[in-house]
Amino acid sequence: MENKPAMAGWAFVVFIGIIVLLTPVIAPYSYEEQNLEEQYQGPSLKHWMGTDSKGRDLMTRVMYGGRISLAVGLAGAAVSLIIGVTYGSIAGFKGGRTDNIMMRAVDILYGLPFIFFVILVMTVVGRSIYVLFIALGAVQWLTMARIVRGQTIMLKEREFVEAARALGASNTRIIVYHLLPNLIGPIIVYATLTIPSVMLEEAFLSFLGLGVQPPASSWGSLAADGMIHITPVKTDWWLVVFPGMTLAATLFALNLLGDGLRDALET
Repeated sequence: MENKPAMAGWAFVVFIGIIVLLTPVIAPYSYEEQNLEEQYQGPSLKHWMGTDSKGRDLMTRVMYGGRISLAVGLAGAAVSLIIGVTYGSIAGFKGGRTDNIMMRAVDILYGLPFIFFVILVMTVVGRSIYVLFIALGAVQWLTMARIVRGQTIMLKEREFVEAARALGASNTRIIVYHLLPNLIGPIIVYATLTIPSVMLEEAFLSFLGLGVQPPASSWGSLAADGMIHITPVKTDWWLVVFPGMTLAATLFALNLLGDGLRDALET
């Protein structure tokens, strides 16, 4: 593959994926292991990323936090995929008045700040990680719906769709077996780009206290917790830098991968 940035992004994503999958085996300490005699220690040979306010090894917590951050990204993207593909394919295939009404609804939702929706959902339903998955996915499906709708409009007049209609295939069968297989490329590309968007939104919510709730932690919540210790008197910089850098590097790699996939499918 000629796209070296995309390959570099892919390699980094695979590396991070292997690390977080093997975390229970390779982590140097247990997730909740505390040592109050080693509070706020900077990076050292014993604790490569330092320790936090309870003497817990930060590298271990970053490794476990990666499991949560990636799970949030993948689950949110999956929810976005299911809603967006279903909605967009129906709107594009039906066309006419149905399409106009459905897409006007999308335009209205686009104008609403996502944070208000997430706060509303988490206030009404509760602050569990599963609610977070659904809430973040539910604000990311709008662009997916537009992409799928546009592609469906272009494909529904093609010969293979007309042939399926002539053979008596139902609308559902045409969408599922004839249209969606031809939309796999754009869907995969946008799903790949949705993962970092969801992860970034979760990190933002963590700074507002609405992200992953203790005792679980994500890269975003670790960085948010670390910000408390950045004061004019004392700066425990490692508590912010290492979770933040890991999150930023992963988001950058995922975006490189998504851009590479998009370029590959357009050529």
